[in-house]
Amino acid sequence: QPNGGAPGAERDGAGARRSTESEVYDDGTNTFFWRAHTLTVLFILTCALGYVTLLEETPQDTAYNTKRGIVASILVFLCFGVTQAKDGPFSRPHPAYWRFWLCVSVVYELFLIFILFQTVQDGRQFMKYIDPHLGVPLPERDYGGNCLIYDPGNGTDPFHNIWDKLDGFVPAHFFGWYLKTLMIRDWWMCMIISVMFEFLEYSLEHQLPNFSECWWDHWIMDVILCNGLGIYCGMKTLSWLSLKTYKWQGLWNIPTYKGKMKRIVFQFTPYSWVKFEWKPASSLRRWLAVCGIIFVFLLAELNTFYLKFVLWMPPEHYLVLLRLVFFVNVGGVAMREIYDFMDDPKFHKKLGQQAWLVAAITATEFLIVVKYDPYTLTLSLPFYITQCWILGIILVLTWTAWRFFIRDITLRYKEIRRQKQEHRHEKDKCLSNGDGHSALLDEPNGNKLRERKL
Repeated sequence: QPNGGAPGAERDGAGARRSTESEVYDDGTNTFFWRAHTLTVLFILTCALGYVTLLEETPQDTAYNTKRGIVASILVFLCFGVTQAKDGPFSRPHPAYWRFWLCVSVVYELFLIFILFQTVQDGRQFMKYIDPHLGVPLPERDYGGNCLIYDPGNGTDPFHNIWDKLDGFVPAHFFGWYLKTLMIRDWWMCMIISVMFEFLEYSLEHQLPNFSECWWDHWIMDVILCNGLGIYCGMKTLSWLSLKTYKWQGLWNIPTYKGKMKRIVFQFTPYSWVKFEWKPASSLRRWLAVCGIIFVFLLAELNTFYLKFVLWMPPEHYLVLLRLVFFVNVGGVAMREIYDFMDDPKFHKKLGQQAWLVAAITATEFLIVVKYDPYTLTLSLPFYITQCWILGIILVLTWTAWRFFIRDITLRYKEIRRQKQEHRHEKDKCLSNGDGHSALLDEPNGNKLRERKL
């Protein structure tokens, strides 16, 4: 039977299914894997704390005890959140998985707030508690320099410039944009964000040296090959997900081993599917919302580079990778909550919890960058860059004013004039045909005219 109340299968206020939502069939099997285990988690947690208190001897190292106490506090909070937090829009592979990342978002935001309230020197040195190798200024790598695709001056390897650019960040670009496409679910928005970020790199290369890249690195390797191929593969995956039949059956209700293995694999696919139709030009509200989404997306991308710059973290450090993994997991939920909030504001009356946290995290990261290195951020843009951005902003504002104000007023005026012309044409037609109803309407005026003549 169709599933009417499962996670990820929301309906509008009238109870009807969205036109962009796939049909879901579920036999309603509720196994041990899906039942709540709050008492079990509470018992295990209490036993672990009792072991540390009664059986383990507390070390005399103050720094070690502080670290261990902070980690234990975070783990207890995560245990609470995984078992008690509110479910989000996703239910696969398990709702507890998404509750875990929601709680990680809270912990990360609190960590950012703590860093924000420190002095610049103390904040950078605090990173040593996480990794003793941090807290040391590191030089930024410049990807520009010699931009010859074929360098005849190098007889041993004339294509050395290309091989030098093919580092670990190339597959990271591809997989990153593949996952971003699964989040955004729109080809045009993905391409706009991809191209806009390259323009941002051009504009800000005077602030961060590793934004300086060769032209073919920007447009051929990044936009066309890495980003473009990732977006293409992502859109193909979205097409498969939109056509897939979402029919769920309990594992023990499947008779064959092949069917059981297939069911286990499909556990890591969505429970249902909603096609995102952003329609930015449909209304001013949706246009501003889509512009805001693109702005926050680009700001989060820039924060990746500026945070490691101001906190002295090398690009290959595991904390940078963990942050990317974090945004991959929370970004999809946040985008779904934003789309639900935009698509049906009557049913989703407030912004989702994960979307709220992602917006707060992005803003806090930017404030840390502003506080820790205001000099770099205030380096003036080159004059030609400023001209290009002013021209772009003017064009966007002009199109917005024309699309949502001038065009609407013009269309409304044309519609009113068309209705008046049709009414006048019908009236003249009635008079010319000698319509009895029109004659009756005009008869009192005719009688008055004859009385005046008399």
